[in-house]
Amino acid sequence: MSETQLSGTEKTATSGVAGAVTTAGVGTGTAAEASMLRVAAKRARADGVVELELVGPPGRRLRDWAPGAHIDLQLPNGATRQYSLCGDRWDPLRYRVAVLREPDGRGGSAAVHDQLAVGDEIGVGGPRNNFPLVPSEQYLFVAGGIGITPLLPMVVQADLLGADWRLLYGGRSRTSMAYLDELAGYGDRVVVAPQDESGLLDLPGFLGTPRSGVRVYACGPAPLLDAMETACADWPEHTLRTERFVSAEPAGPARRTPFDVELARTGVTVRVGPERTVLDAVAEAGVDVLSSCRSGVCGTCETEVLSGDPDHRDALLTDHERAAGDCMFICVSRSRGDRLVLDL
Repeated sequence: MSETQLSGTEKTATSGVAGAVTTAGVGTGTAAEASMLRVAAKRARADGVVELELVGPPGRRLRDWAPGAHIDLQLPNGATRQYSLCGDRWDPLRYRVAVLREPDGRGGSAAVHDQLAVGDEIGVGGPRNNFPLVPSEQYLFVAGGIGITPLLPMVVQADLLGADWRLLYGGRSRTSMAYLDELAGYGDRVVVAPQDESGLLDLPGFLGTPRSGVRVYACGPAPLLDAMETACADWPEHTLRTERFVSAEPAGPARRTPFDVELARTGVTVRVGPERTVLDAVAEAGVDVLSSCRSGVCGTCETEVLSGDPDHRDALLTDHERAAGDCMFICVSRSRGDRLVLDL
């Protein structure tokens, strides 16, 4: 997620994953696709974590989703954030998300905690999924804090399918770790390791020897996911999928000079300077592209590349997908060459 991003904490810099994405602005398409849902319940699930239950009009079926999916919440303070769905994917009438209060965030989590109330209506976009659970003989799940949210439905799905799976769940303390009650029924398949009791997570001990036939899914803060990447460095390619709260800081752009972007459907060509995003440039040319995070983590603005060499600066695509060069996230990614042709 990955780096795919999104879960229950506010993203501040860059989902792979995992948190709500802080937006510098919301594209026109986001509001257009949003549905108005009602806050049917709001309850505390751990220290600093509240859960929202969202429903539509009576009897209205919500859009289906799969483990790893997230939704966009259009909050009372005007911000839009993404949060992982963590409820029952088979319940067609309600969505569930959990939100961690971020004291140093940009106001998204504070709006959820302090402003949203039961009965309020809120714009909801999606669901979308950048962190899908793929078929495997065995799953190893690793969660840090609120990073448990996208993994909860995965655990349920893996168990339902009869797959071999285990979960390692860490946090500052037991009181800060949401959904321990729901995980208790899985017995020793779930290893709960609060830092104040167990110290840092023993990742090598949990993962074991590198082997094929295993998918490793992890979501949590950057230090945990950096450690996961190190621990899985010798595993087969594509074993590890991660969803980050905040994406890793990308290297500098491949070029710092202007480049042209041709919009194939309209025949318009726009110039993109070093201080301008492709997303903004095409919007000024009259082409609205659905967008939300503006930091390369939510996947909303994915655009097909017909020609040219993209400079990928997102936190979503795998190395294989980047090498293919057939799509890009135009809120952050740029061009390595003088010209790109996009399917817009």
